[in-house]
Amino acid sequence: MSTQAWTVAAMPGQQGRVAIVTGANCGIGFEQARALTAKGASVVIACRTPAKGDDARRRILAEVPQGDVRVMSIDTADLASVRRFAEQFKKEFSRLDLLINNAGVMAIPKQLSVDGFELQLATNHLGHFALTGLLLPLLEATPGSRVVAVSSLAARRGQIHFDDLTMGDRYKPWPAYEQSKLANLIFGLDLHRRLQRAGSKVVAVAAHPGVSKTNLFSTPGDPLRKKLGSMLLPFMFQPAAQGAVPILFAATAPSIRGGEFIGPDRFGEFRGAPKLAWVTPTARNEETARKLWEVSEQLTGVGYL
Repeated sequence: MSTQAWTVAAMPGQQGRVAIVTGANCGIGFEQARALTAKGASVVIACRTPAKGDDARRRILAEVPQGDVRVMSIDTADLASVRRFAEQFKKEFSRLDLLINNAGVMAIPKQLSVDGFELQLATNHLGHFALTGLLLPLLEATPGSRVVAVSSLAARRGQIHFDDLTMGDRYKPWPAYEQSKLANLIFGLDLHRRLQRAGSKVVAVAAHPGVSKTNLFSTPGDPLRKKLGSMLLPFMFQPAAQGAVPILFAATAPSIRGGEFIGPDRFGEFRGAPKLAWVTPTARNEETARKLWEVSEQLTGVGYL
């Protein structure tokens, strides 16, 4: 698989293709949506706040006046919202070429989702697990379709607390975030294995953006993160547009075969051009993946593969 000096300019044309990017109203999700639109894809900005999605759409169309960009409401922390989105999408579209599971929250104070799950795991993993399953028939019906699970460098430190996924009284924002991003990575790799075993032509791949300057670092509730972010952002972190590059490579590069993990190539995968990223033994463990899949099916009520 070649990733040599890949940039967005090298992205193949996306004319006639339909892409969903969750959380595309800002940050690296916005940059993904903008780049895909510029290459000719019909892009659905799937986000929790339609007004923010509309603003993102206007900004993209100001640069790409001929673009096809739509906004659809989804809250990945709310399984009813995920189901409504999937049903609406299937009514409006007859194909789905690209599903980028990008939306996320990071290191927030403890909260439970409307379904009673720890909010970071619900938003970052469980909602996307359900969304993928609900849209899989449409992906299966679309030649050359892909699913991209957006993980993070934080996955390297993560553990899946199967005994208590909400982490109970031991809850801390960063370990909970690390758990959710490890779940994203495990899901992306396991989805590929399961698709292959089922004889499916859908490709699943995982990717991470490195460390990018996005609004995740301005989320209320963590003064230390804000202070560190303000100190480090100018020196170490890359712009959101560059953080989107490994995701876009995973989503569109012809050399992707499925089951890869893509990240930046410099400074410990903090920034740079896309390359194959390091996968921890925990993320590769197929027994952990099996347990996570079973738990995810039980919690979401969405079973597939």
